[in-house]
Amino acid sequence: MPSFGKLLGLAFAAVSTLVAGSARADKMDPALERFVLNNRCQTGIKGAGNYYAPTAGFTRCLPNDLAFSKLVAQMGAAIAPTAAYSARTTGFGGYKIGIQGAYTTIDSDAPYWKTGTQGPVDKSTNQSSTVNQDPDSMLQFYSVRLAKGFPFGLEVGASFGHLVNTSMVAGGGDVRLSLLEGFRSNSALGFLPDVAVAGGVRTITGTSQLKLTIASFDAMVSKPFPIAGTLVFQPHAGYQWLRIFGDSGIVDMTPNTEAVGHCGYKGDNNPSSPDARKTALDGQPVCEGSSADFNNNVVFDPVRLTRHRLNIGADFRFQMVYFGVNVLADLIPVAEANTDTKLVPDGTDPSATKTIAVNPYADDPRSAEADAVKSQVTVAIELGAVF
Repeated sequence: MPSFGKLLGLAFAAVSTLVAGSARADKMDPALERFVLNNRCQTGIKGAGNYYAPTAGFTRCLPNDLAFSKLVAQMGAAIAPTAAYSARTTGFGGYKIGIQGAYTTIDSDAPYWKTGTQGPVDKSTNQSSTVNQDPDSMLQFYSVRLAKGFPFGLEVGASFGHLVNTSMVAGGGDVRLSLLEGFRSNSALGFLPDVAVAGGVRTITGTSQLKLTIASFDAMVSKPFPIAGTLVFQPHAGYQWLRIFGDSGIVDMTPNTEAVGHCGYKGDNNPSSPDARKTALDGQPVCEGSSADFNNNVVFDPVRLTRHRLNIGADFRFQMVYFGVNVLADLIPVAEANTDTKLVPDGTDPSATKTIAVNPYADDPRSAEADAVKSQVTVAIELGAVF
């Protein structure tokens, strides 16, 4: 019987192979530097990306926090735990290993997907697009899942996977506790379904721009039905509560402009190279031109949101081999599940002193396009073995 450690090693090897084969496919990687309210702070040059616009003077790029919130809301749903299992555990001493593909719909026509993802790379120039004109219609997340059963209906699992067309890898763990399982007699108890609760967490790595963690709580019921003594059909249904935590790294809003070169750097403002325009030696760079690009780094407001999902599915088991399908769908629209408003710049004032209150997941009144976060559906398909 292979140990859990060996299975874990096999999982890491499988995911490493998967990631290595698609490391260059980064069309859907975040491009948060494009989420700006005052586009006059940037200029695009022949599709090569965002440069500092000299005409902006010392006007900083204002981050579009609402667009960031919407991108996090939809991307988080694609990486969230799928809870693709029944209420019955593998049992004391049992192991489970499987490969899963999860396919999540996104609102690919929304401006935050077109603006906020890299887009294809021009093969002749090796440069990314300034706008992703054709985002994927769904996000595909492939993972290896492991589980180990313990006494008293407890099961602990781990998951490692890759989000296709990105450089992002996600991993995490699951804990499931079966409150009622195993009644198979012809008495009244034999008609009772299995009942379980579970929790999971997933977090990503692979991009410096985005930090994303998703926690889940699940409650589920299921019932196995033996067929011809060899096949077991087990439908399940449940509720899933998600909490998505999204944070940005420090984002350079003009990544293609090298700030030191742009300013005509002459040294630091110190006794050996004083800045004649200043009365104090503050140690800041002494520039022949504009130093404005030094101040074009931002951190987006953190995102914290809740989602409520219905989870239904079934698995089929023949001896050690199992095949499962489950579907997760929003029970409540995202904007209704998260009603708090955010004060954001109204987009017309360069100083950002004028603000408006907006639900981050509803339509942005500053945008000409509808961009409310739509409900999503995830279909997860899994093949594996239980022993």
